[in-house]
Amino acid sequence: MRYDLWTKELAAQAVDCVAIGVYEEGELEGSAAKLDHQARRRMSQLIARGDFSGRAGETLLLLDVPGVRAPRVLLAGLGPRKTASRRSWRRAIGAAIGALARTRVRSTAIAIEPPAGSGLDSYLLARSVTELTAASLYRVNDLKTGKKPKPPALERVLIGPVPAGEAAGARRGLTHGAAIGAALRVHRDLANLPANVCTPGYLGRRAKEIADAHASLRARVLDETDMRRLRMGCLLAVTRGSQQPPRFIVVEHRGGRAGAKPVVLVGKGVTFDTGGISLKDPQAMDEMKFDMSGAASVLAALTLAAELKLPLHVVGLVPACENMPGGRAIKPGDIVTSAAGQTVEILNTDAEGRLILCDALNYARRYEPAAVVDIATLTGACVVALGAHHTGLVANDDALAQELLEAGRRADDRAWQLPLTEEYGEQLKSNFADVANVGGREAGAITAAAFLGRFTEGLAWAHLDIAGTAYLSGTQKGSTGRPVPLLADFLIARAGQLP
Repeated sequence: MRYDLWTKELAAQAVDCVAIGVYEEGELEGSAAKLDHQARRRMSQLIARGDFSGRAGETLLLLDVPGVRAPRVLLAGLGPRKTASRRSWRRAIGAAIGALARTRVRSTAIAIEPPAGSGLDSYLLARSVTELTAASLYRVNDLKTGKKPKPPALERVLIGPVPAGEAAGARRGLTHGAAIGAALRVHRDLANLPANVCTPGYLGRRAKEIADAHASLRARVLDETDMRRLRMGCLLAVTRGSQQPPRFIVVEHRGGRAGAKPVVLVGKGVTFDTGGISLKDPQAMDEMKFDMSGAASVLAALTLAAELKLPLHVVGLVPACENMPGGRAIKPGDIVTSAAGQTVEILNTDAEGRLILCDALNYARRYEPAAVVDIATLTGACVVALGAHHTGLVANDDALAQELLEAGRRADDRAWQLPLTEEYGEQLKSNFADVANVGGREAGAITAAAFLGRFTEGLAWAHLDIAGTAYLSGTQKGSTGRPVPLLADFLIARAGQLP
């Protein structure tokens, strides 16, 4: 895919199609209004007689519009003008690219302008359209044996309008957006694979392949013997019931100055979660293949750092295993010892993500990191609290929390901060060990984070609970790629690469 900016008049663009936005009230603004004037009001007439309503997500393809060099003009609905927002604009962009993907259009000029007050400067406009194009053209890596549909023909996208003085920032947006789109594909391809393919061993091999493809990346994959040497008792406890051997994956991007403290990203890599002895309800258990979405987001973020050659030291840590029932599986009431030396009473074997993460967080200490962010499909309680709209954020460092919140706002991949006060940690008291792995039904998303917080003292740490945002259910079942855009913006900002 080739991305560029359009600068000449829209009507003169030598592309297969130009795409403009239309509000429900029939309003055409900016480039769309000018194009309509040059087309002898062809679009206005169609709208006036009710052939196009402008509803959000609606599209209409017009052929051979007079005064327009492109043989096609695509109208994309922006919804009501009074409620126009970045969200409705993004929906219009996605609908437009989706409509073009169903044709044999090879090139397009996008002129769907964001509403006033959206906060989208030329950099974010270009980055967002590029990222949305990649996301809209993504096709699930399914294992169907029938004839595959032809891939979309679209191969060139021009984005505008961009004032001449802002072209440099917009071109940076194109570069960043393309890298985010590529990272999203890495994430979604991994997460959408079935668990009999995407095993802990497969994740380790894929991490090495990604590292081999980028000069700045190095990958190491630790096996069970290494984990025993490192005394990762919690991680080893979770994997005991599985026939699949666990892996502990370390990927490093060395792009910063020598001696710079790294950003460490830790991703939960449970490639399938049955709940163990505390067996899950069978309904929708197939979706537990997505329980390694945190791991996928870490590998995607490292890919982005390498693609953009970010001047940062970034470390990715992925504890990868299955959580299965069996004769050797851990049981409620068992007590295990973490790599940090704390004993943990396992009251619920389905609260396994925090167990593997606590050993990974302890491993992160060896890097003396500037910041640690863990990413995990950790709790159903977070889904209940925030739905599929916001990622849950808990942190012991307010400055780091604000960085992530602002990154999410810029990237339209938002997070919402939850409290982390001592009362939640008190719910994890155990009569028999230093800490229990669950703290009761109330505030489950926060008590899970409080458990992780016990292993991050002295670190600037944040936790992203992506249980509600990492994937969709039902007829749209599949990975969303979140929170890759948030992490990408966070790393880009840390590297000082925002214009």
